[in-house]
Amino acid sequence: METWKRLKSEYLHKSPFGNIRKDTCLLPNGIVIDDYYVNEYSDWVNAIVITKELQIVLVEQYRYAGEDFFLEVPAGKIEGNETHEEGLIREVKEETGYTSLRRPVFLGEFMINPATQNNTVKTFLILEAFKAYEQDLDDTEKIKVKLFKFDNFGNQILSNKIKTQLFTANAYFMAKNFITENNL
Repeated sequence: METWKRLKSEYLHKSPFGNIRKDTCLLPNGIVIDDYYVNEYSDWVNAIVITKELQIVLVEQYRYAGEDFFLEVPAGKIEGNETHEEGLIREVKEETGYTSLRRPVFLGEFMINPATQNNTVKTFLILEAFKAYEQDLDDTEKIKVKLFKFDNFGNQILSNKIKTQLFTANAYFMAKNFITENNL
């Protein structure tokens, strides 16, 4: 298979939250698409955080586009010259107040939606977490920390007993698989 060729590109919108780019693309079969839209967003990190008591630490917050409250894994963008791991530890601390003496375990990196977006998410697992800080939220954030039994959380996802998003479900099942395969 051959890749597409970008013939022309222009930005329709730029903001701190992301950019919208309109490209003209030449397909391998000669067809030209005059208006292919790409959403440019920052990469981010997220984590399954499990306490010493084997509870998963989640954040509940209102999501405007989803018009409801959702339970999610702690997540966020990298700031400045942070490594992904440093950014993750900071985000978990800010959103939940939790930390761990153990180093985060990298579970994987995935494109969010490569059809129309250019960003990735790196997912980590934090084990033996404990509450050591108060939340340190931005002015636009209102987040409740919620704890669930880690082993039972997958059943709640699969039975739609909670409102969550794809990234939380994916991170949970990756962590569950890692824990099972490594007999943790």
